[in-house]
Amino acid sequence: QVQLVESGGGSVQAGGSLRLSCAASGYVSRACLGWFRQAPQKEREAVATIYTSTGSTRYADFVKGRFTISQDKTDYTVTLQMNSLKPEDTARYYCAAGAIWECGSWSLAEYTWWGQGTQVTVSS
Repeated sequence: QVQLVESGGGSVQAGGSLRLSCAASGYVSRACLGWFRQAPQKEREAVATIYTSTGSTRYADFVKGRFTISQDKTDYTVTLQMNSLKPEDTARYYCAAGAIWECGSWSLAEYTWWGQGTQVTVSS
C-alpha cells in the first residue's frame, strides 16, 4: 500500500514559480513517482516522472526546461519545481505512483496510487 500526500500549489502570475511536494509512504523504493495534471474539460496528462531507485526522470515536452522533478531518498518526498509558469499550466496537479519499471509508461491506468491533487493557478 502506498500513500501520497501533496502540498504546495497556489496562485501565481505568469513567469512566476511554485513548488509542489509529494510525501510518499509505503513500498516506493522501486517505483515510478510522478506528477500529472488535469485542466477543466481536458484529459489528465503526465507532466514529469522519476524512478525512485535510479533517479531517472522524464518530462513532457511542454515543461522541459521549466519544470524540474527531484526526490529526497531519505523519505521519498518528490518535488516538482515549476518555473516560468504560463497561464496554460493552470490545472489541478496530482501525485501518482506505480510499479512501472523506469517509468516506461505514462498510461494513467498503470498508476495505482493517486494523491488528492493540489490546484495551481497562473494568471496572465
